[in-house]
Amino acid sequence: MSTSFGVLKQVEAGLLSVGYTEAGPADGRAVLLLHGWPYDIHSYAEVTPVLAAAGYRVIVPFARGYGTTRFRSDGTVRNGQQAVLAVDVIALMDALGIDRAILGGFDWGGRSADIVAALWPDRCQALVSVSGYLIGSQAAGAVPLPPAAEHVWWYQYYFATDRGRAGYDRYRREFGKLIWQLASPKWAFDDATFARSAAAFDNPDHVAVVIHNYRWRLGAAGEPQYDDLERRLADFPAIAVPTITLEGDANGAPHADASAYASKFSGRYEHRLIEGGIGHNLPQEAPRAFAQAIIDVGGY
Repeated sequence: MSTSFGVLKQVEAGLLSVGYTEAGPADGRAVLLLHGWPYDIHSYAEVTPVLAAAGYRVIVPFARGYGTTRFRSDGTVRNGQQAVLAVDVIALMDALGIDRAILGGFDWGGRSADIVAALWPDRCQALVSVSGYLIGSQAAGAVPLPPAAEHVWWYQYYFATDRGRAGYDRYRREFGKLIWQLASPKWAFDDATFARSAAAFDNPDHVAVVIHNYRWRLGAAGEPQYDDLERRLADFPAIAVPTITLEGDANGAPHADASAYASKFSGRYEHRLIEGGIGHNLPQEAPRAFAQAIIDVGGY
């Protein structure tokens, strides 16, 4: 089992009280590392000390609905749409006094990092995104895919049903482990490694946020205050900040070929294929490669 973090910190940031870990010198160049579903901050447990030793100030937050992150008001909608998760990142940076940061992420976290880089490039010094350009739209989500492609999104359709919500609530650990196995078929993680991350799914808002995230993609209502951001994202804006995209050679999760999104990065850009049976949770499966990408893109 890989390294665990020490004592977690907590900060009020926008709609949330965000739980996060921090490492490295306080005056170092800021790096925010963003996790996906169904994962947590421990995806970066081995990336973080490498970057801290290199002099970076590393911030790894729990996303809304995970770990110790909590909504500050019971009345706040447990919204999981793509724009609000990116707004959470900006709010966290504001709360921590971080003007600009290198952003790194995968899965949901990669999408949030992409959105910040696209819509708030003044806040993003550089970007490392696993599986590339992940910005979506409800219009794109409404377009039918060939059957084989639809099949790999089975859980999205399951979550669209009341049975799926109840099933995920009841079996969230079993569900998470299945996704880990499907998304990273060659990753031989042990039970302790999974259990450490699965504890983050016990958050009281976890199910609501996850279900809304996937239902929103299929057309469920978001919140009107984010409509303008979603309209801008629906135009699939280019990302101009320096970027390295990464892909594992054994990623079992739905993902596009790098050639499909290379044109969306209009600044200095590089794509790296990480070999050795590396799956979807690339930062945890290939931490040295991920950390090196952060260091390299910060020098562009």
